[in-house]
Amino acid sequence: MKKKLSVVRVYYNKAQEFGLCCTGKEPGRAAYLCKSSDCLKKAQKSKGLERSFKRAVPPEIYTQLTTYMEAETL
Repeated sequence: MKKKLSVVRVYYNKAQEFGLCCTGKEPGRAAYLCKSSDCLKKAQKSKGLERSFKRAVPPEIYTQLTTYMEAETL
């Protein structure tokens, strides 16, 4: 359980929408990122989310992830 709390889930659902989920209850294909800005920067640079989903990830998702991770560090 502790491990799940240290990651954020990015999902892509049947309605062809991306979103963030911390509970793990949203349906759809998912990729997990640790809750650190370094992890997010590495994922952006290596296009890790794009490879996981086999499609382009909208910039809004990266903005939401950045905002979420900044709020987590406060």
